[in-house]
Amino acid sequence: MSQKLNPWNQPIGEALPNWSSRPLPPHTPLVGRYCRLEKLDPACHAADLFAAHAEAPDDRGWTYLPVGPFADFSQYLEWTQKASAQSDPLHHAIIDRATGKAIGTIAFMRIDPHNGVIEVGYVIYSPRLQRTRAGTEALYLLMRRAFDELGYRRYEWKCDSHNLPSRRAAERYGFQYEGTFRQAIVYKGRTRYTAWYSIIDRDWPMIREAFEQWLSPNNFDAAGLQRQSLIDLRTSGKKSAQT
Repeated sequence: MSQKLNPWNQPIGEALPNWSSRPLPPHTPLVGRYCRLEKLDPACHAADLFAAHAEAPDDRGWTYLPVGPFADFSQYLEWTQKASAQSDPLHHAIIDRATGKAIGTIAFMRIDPHNGVIEVGYVIYSPRLQRTRAGTEALYLLMRRAFDELGYRRYEWKCDSHNLPSRRAAERYGFQYEGTFRQAIVYKGRTRYTAWYSIIDRDWPMIREAFEQWLSPNNFDAAGLQRQSLIDLRTSGKKSAQT
């Protein structure tokens, strides 16, 4: 690709003559094959969520989150009440379509309509949601809303640089590592070096195709085991695009 130069022979970014601010995310549900995302509503979701999180053997799942763990339901309810009143982060409950129960939460945050940038955060999965098709589908549904429905250009994932499971998840979902911001945040009385990842709009079509192939019932055998991994599907898609 040739470098774009201005009249003073300075390199500049590509022009966006038709760009306009993007809409704010709506509060309407997102419905998939395995899960449904709804705006967090404490009256509808808090009890189910607290019960699902209570199945964890310990509190290690809260270590890298800015909230929790919660000693009892009243504390958790108070947090969901505060969280649900916010528009940024915009918290969603993840509903298992098989049971109708809320089993995790996820949020849009740092929403920047002017620049078309949005972040996914507060990915708080109970044991019932971890390593499931519904857990992967929830991420896909939010990405599809950001890129296909709202036309955002950049989708971000950030996490504590020590949080290796989160970093592996970002890579599995197709995010590209961009670097680490040193001493970026103070939380829970400690410093955080923040690892930055992103997907941009030109990446999305291939990533979307891999998600849809992975989520297809045909990708799972009778025991529920995947036939092809999400990473393998994305890699094969890149190879096909290059030939």
